[in-house]
Amino acid sequence: MSTLEEFDRAPLAQHAMVSATGRLHLGFLDPGACLGRRFGSLGLVIDGPATTIELAVAARDSAVALALSAANDLLRLRQWLAQLRQASGIDAPLALTLHEALPSHAGFGSGTQLALALGRAFATLHGLPWSGADIAAMLGRGGRSGIGIAGFEHGGLLVDGGPRAPGCPPPVLARFDFPESWRVVLIQDRSRIGLHGNAERLAIQALPPFPRHLAAALCHRVLMQILPAAAEEDFGPFAEGVNQLQQTIGSYFAPAQGGIHASPEVSRLLQWLAQQGPAALGQSSWGPTGFAILPSQDEAEAAVAAARAAGMLEAPLQVRIVRGRNSGAHVVHPVPAAQQRNAA
Repeated sequence: MSTLEEFDRAPLAQHAMVSATGRLHLGFLDPGACLGRRFGSLGLVIDGPATTIELAVAARDSAVALALSAANDLLRLRQWLAQLRQASGIDAPLALTLHEALPSHAGFGSGTQLALALGRAFATLHGLPWSGADIAAMLGRGGRSGIGIAGFEHGGLLVDGGPRAPGCPPPVLARFDFPESWRVVLIQDRSRIGLHGNAERLAIQALPPFPRHLAAALCHRVLMQILPAAAEEDFGPFAEGVNQLQQTIGSYFAPAQGGIHASPEVSRLLQWLAQQGPAALGQSSWGPTGFAILPSQDEAEAAVAAARAAGMLEAPLQVRIVRGRNSGAHVVHPVPAAQQRNAA
């Protein structure tokens, strides 16, 4: 990270807007740290729900959420903005607008994307060369998984190596483009939220040691089945590998979340989909959001239509078909402040 003395403290533009989509956490590789590094993650960035933040030069500070469901995020944003100002030494008044936000505690990595989008908007506005990892370190994100940070920067299908020590963002070990033709059916249970905060920490602490032989098997499966299949767009082995990863990790975390899946309604639909044909099925992180990855748009639409006809899309489930996203967060490049003044 560069020192602040290198930069003009005045904003370089009048506004900056950043939009970051969510990610699916497909599973940990070694929750027990058999070789000293804990967790390790497989994840996928999706081109679906997003968080969009705008910062603008203003006469005084203000913060507003345009979506009612995002209003609870404003407190965190104000706190993070204070931390960014302290880190940068820049405290000029800003107007913050939260245009939309990912659902909280639903398995999309909403907190990390919210923090990174704010940090990138602040850095863009002031010409600061902060990376996603820099911002994550400032704002305390990415303690267990590096998928959200790497996904914010690059998108795609990602593997991280777990944190070296508490507070150290995990290194990215592999990144592949997700096949353009494959689709993800998101299955959201809007009546529930996943474990988070202190409840999440206590749940993890209460779990038994993760068996070494299972960690070895998961690492082998990711390296020699899931990633090669994604690279060669070979859907069958990819789906089988993800299903095995999900079954193993879901069974391990089942005592903490009441079953392999956090939502009984999502679980019933996933079990039904498993009988319909090849699909990569599972839950993202602590859920309650589930997913079904299918090899084409037509097959995804057919699966949703069949589930609806069979009465499987019961309330409170909502489904949505999305693509994988092979690029990072979208930054709307602002017009330089000096250029705007000259035009006026």
